[in-house]
Amino acid sequence: MSDLTVGEIIAEQTYALTRDTLVRYAGASGDFNPIHYRDDVATSVGLPGVLAHGMLTMGFAVQPVVDWLGGDSGRVLDYQVRFTRPVLVPAEGESVVTVVAKVGALDDAGARIDLTVSFDDATVLGKAQVRVAL
Repeated sequence: MSDLTVGEIIAEQTYALTRDTLVRYAGASGDFNPIHYRDDVATSVGLPGVLAHGMLTMGFAVQPVVDWLGGDSGRVLDYQVRFTRPVLVPAEGESVVTVVAKVGALDDAGARIDLTVSFDDATVLGKAQVRVAL
């Protein structure tokens, strides 16, 4: 890791989300808001359909960085994102989210890894940055 360069891609990953994924996450997190599993509720509040949980998206977006760190999540010093667009999950089939992790900056304390998280050709997490100890 000492030979990193700014702009270098350190990890790429895709994640397929289904309604089953959302139900399992709801059970694990305790977030049973029906916009995450019921089309009628989601559309009644003005949403285009069922949305993936924001924290689920944020959680799996950092996973390629943790994997690159050898599974040592303790080396993640800070992680921040802005939720910019929802991830819609259809009743049938799946939604595929892509994560690209790139070195954004290097300093004596470690590195800033910039994440590009996209779904349906649009960025869903803006200003997604992970500070890591090297």
